[in-house]
Amino acid sequence: MLSREIRRRFLSFFKKRGHLEIPQSSLVPEYDPTLLFTNSGMAPLKSYFLGAKNPPAQRLTNVQKCVRTVDIDSVGDIHHLTFFEMMGNWSIGQTGQPFRKEGNGPYFKKEACEFALELLAEFGIDQARLHFGVFAGDSEMPGIPADEETKKAWLSLGIPNRRIIDLAGKDSFWFSGPTGPCGPNTDVLYDLGPEYGCATPACRPTCDCGRFLEIWNAGVFITYNRQPDGSLAEIPFKSVDAGAGLERFAAVLQKGKSVYDTDLFQPIVSEIESLAQAAANEVNQRSVRIMADHVRTAVFLTADGVLPSNVERGYVLRRLIRRVLEQGYLLEINGYFINQLAEKVIENYFDIYPNLDQARSVIAATLENEEKSFAETLKKGLRELNKMDRRIDAFKLFDTFGLPLSITEEYARRAGIEINPDTYDKSMQRQKERARAANKKEGYEPEKVKTAHTAAHLLNAALRKILGNNVHQAGQKISPNRVRHDFTFDRALTPVEIIEVENLINEKIKENLPVVCRETTFEEAKRLGAEALFEEKYRAADKITLYTVGDFSRELCAGPHAAATSELKAVKIEKQASVGKGVRRIYAEVVG
Repeated sequence: MLSREIRRRFLSFFKKRGHLEIPQSSLVPEYDPTLLFTNSGMAPLKSYFLGAKNPPAQRLTNVQKCVRTVDIDSVGDIHHLTFFEMMGNWSIGQTGQPFRKEGNGPYFKKEACEFALELLAEFGIDQARLHFGVFAGDSEMPGIPADEETKKAWLSLGIPNRRIIDLAGKDSFWFSGPTGPCGPNTDVLYDLGPEYGCATPACRPTCDCGRFLEIWNAGVFITYNRQPDGSLAEIPFKSVDAGAGLERFAAVLQKGKSVYDTDLFQPIVSEIESLAQAAANEVNQRSVRIMADHVRTAVFLTADGVLPSNVERGYVLRRLIRRVLEQGYLLEINGYFINQLAEKVIENYFDIYPNLDQARSVIAATLENEEKSFAETLKKGLRELNKMDRRIDAFKLFDTFGLPLSITEEYARRAGIEINPDTYDKSMQRQKERARAANKKEGYEPEKVKTAHTAAHLLNAALRKILGNNVHQAGQKISPNRVRHDFTFDRALTPVEIIEVENLINEKIKENLPVVCRETTFEEAKRLGAEALFEEKYRAADKITLYTVGDFSRELCAGPHAAATSELKAVKIEKQASVGKGVRRIYAEVVG
């Protein structure tokens, strides 16, 4: 069964059971400072689970693109990924109202378990291969009772007790982030067969050998809200957050040996293997898988407005791209190649995600720029490595010259030189501690982010006024008192154009224009000439947020913003740069 059919059947199943299909969100959380990326289907819905905002319906479903980097070192095995698609279904409770199964009302543990078994049966997945994890309590979580209700639900649905697994909190209590909604969960694990296991008598569903694959979190039962101090406060109404990874479902239904043996990855994997022409072995297979996963993630992040940098999201993207290039070097792929892989990703997904095709030129320019930069880094690093002869300082090569450890290790292996990994790890740990101290000192100033956000809208509008309506936003980073703005344009701005843009912005600041926020529809916003970076997301939403700055700027955004332009004192354009072919970048300081 192809992935397109899996998506369709999943959504159809839940829509027939009263769930409203909701649009996807961007991989960049709109206003959640606790997350770098949208890491789950429920992440954009947190406010519903906490009762801070009313959901469009109490039963919801969608397929949400996600990025998680917590397991990045495990990528290359049979199932860990950085980018994945989460097929989700949710029930949002309501304070003071009883739970009911009929109609479109909320449901809880037993109903969530019923839905899971019904859908798995509809997909033809052998129930005899399934095991079910439940939260059995945890000494480190005093006051949180074991989830006996869910265990009883599985038993009542005919699941034998021997296939219900008692788990501690680290394996069966899910948190949405450092703070926010959370609760015990119940996982469905699929037995791939003894040939995937460790062949020991102790091999069972809790074994991490890879035999037992989690294919569905059949329900996080949202009952608590984690506070900033780590304590758990009970939420007065109960909700369900369930999710199934599309890639893992596809691996099971397509009988692949891994998630990479599916239609979601095969075109990318085949292209890498064709370029590498490397001998088939475990080391090379891992490199191919890392490249396939990371280039897919890089394409989706870039399409959602993330651009490489040395901080936060941009740093993650840069590291992912660099790892693709590192592994390509280790596989001895000659010449520039990353855009060939990116094209395979776009071809494989653009009918599901049209924004990939729309962002094709930005993706190509971004990846090309990073690949050329890495080639220079590699050249300098290898030159220094050769100078070191047999006394290799791996950390200095990485920290000073940017040469990745994997390449230094491969060089050393070929030369018969041993590198002490403890020395590298200790040096890296000291550097991380220095960085953490610096970040803590810097702090965060939300009020200044408001003025910077409004300044970004003024800058975008001014560029279009001065340079023409063919200019469109291609990415952005907002921080206190600073804006980094990427836009489509095929040449450097002249000094006169820079002055004109800056003067126009500061004129609008002096005019004290009101900044107005209102809800509208995508069609109405576009009729009014509004700009939107994540157009495909807004197009699918029933209601969207439109910010207008007088009659000068109209832009779809989630804020926060100043109330009027007079809250800004001035905007100073500091410099411009090329991001890649057809994309320019402006750095600006916001005063006030």
